[in-house]
Amino acid sequence: MRLCRLREKEVINLCTCKRLGCVEDIVFDLCEGTLEAIIVPERTKFHGLFGSDCEYVIPFECVKKVGEDIIMVEINEEKCLKGCKD
Repeated sequence: MRLCRLREKEVINLCTCKRLGCVEDIVFDLCEGTLEAIIVPERTKFHGLFGSDCEYVIPFECVKKVGEDIIMVEINEEKCLKGCKD
């Protein structure tokens, strides 16, 4: 699957049934040739007008299913949320 196709899929947390957003990027280990994580920017209330620098870094082992339109993950959102400025 190509990254452009992966970016069209919405990520759903199975633990909270919350829509996290769509994949923005991936973390790939070149030495091992493995996908390490998917990156999903945190959703904002104002559709990006007042965006934040926060993003979910979701380890690939937390991805439970990749479907036609969605990616289902099981994560603790607080532990995966990175890059937030206080």
